[in-house]
Amino acid sequence: MGGKSVAATAGASLIAAAGALVTGVLAAPEASAGPAHCNDAFCTPGITPNVVLGAPCDRTDYFVFGTAVAGPSIQPGRLVFCGSPRRYEPRWFRSPPMVGIRDLNSPCTVETNSVAQAPDGLFLTCVSMNGSSKWLRGDT
Repeated sequence: MGGKSVAATAGASLIAAAGALVTGVLAAPEASAGPAHCNDAFCTPGITPNVVLGAPCDRTDYFVFGTAVAGPSIQPGRLVFCGSPRRYEPRWFRSPPMVGIRDLNSPCTVETNSVAQAPDGLFLTCVSMNGSSKWLRGDT
């Protein structure tokens, strides 16, 4: 045998393969949080499928939207959101009109009474006050 053991050669090959794998993982591009432009629920990322209107839900701040498959007087596919009315546990409610992705504190003059999702998943609602309308947190 040529001076190197089979174990040493195999170990060196394993280390080289691991190094290539780590380099590939570290050099991988970052995933996009969502589309750059979205004006409806159909292109909004993070919508939970197959929820039941009125059933308990977990989050009322980020990625709160879902599509219903059942519930009291519900049409399958209806957009719903996870909300917490007053002192009750969060549950799925029918959603107001959803206009896609918007930025927190940006103007929403023509979208009053609508909801949206920020690029990071934050639940937003269009609120009118003091003569202007802005996208504000929908969970407060």
